[in-house]
Amino acid sequence: MSFRRAAGLSGVEAVTPIVLVVSGRVTRAAAPGLCAELEALLHTPEGATAPSAAEPVDCDVGGIVQPDLALVEAIARLSLVARRAGGRRLRLRGTPPELRLLLDLVGLDDVVGLDDGPTAVDIGTPGP
Repeated sequence: MSFRRAAGLSGVEAVTPIVLVVSGRVTRAAAPGLCAELEALLHTPEGATAPSAAEPVDCDVGGIVQPDLALVEAIARLSLVARRAGGRRLRLRGTPPELRLLLDLVGLDDVVGLDDGPTAVDIGTPGP
C-alpha cells in the first residue's frame, strides 16, 4: 500500500501576491499610467476585483531614481487605487531612505506600509 502526499497545505489555496514595480524617475505625467497598471493588476478582465482583497499590494520602489514630491503624489494615488479595490493596503518594498523621509515629511508614512529597512529616525544617527 502506498500513500501519496499532496504538495503544499491541504485545503489552503496558494496566494500570488500582486506586485507593481516602479523604477526610474517618476514624473507627474507618469502617475495616471501607474494607476492604470495597478488597476489592471487588481481587477479581472470581467471588471470584478481579484480574489483575496484583504491582501496588501506590494509596490517595489527599489529602482527609483531621484525621489521627489511627484513620486510621493504617485504613491498617494496608488494607495487610493488599492483601497478602492476592496480595502487593500499599499506596501512599499525596497524603499530608499530619501523616499522614507519624504513620506514621513508629508505624513504618508502611516498611510502606506513600509518594508523593514532602516527607518527615517535611524538615518543619520551615528553608530557606536
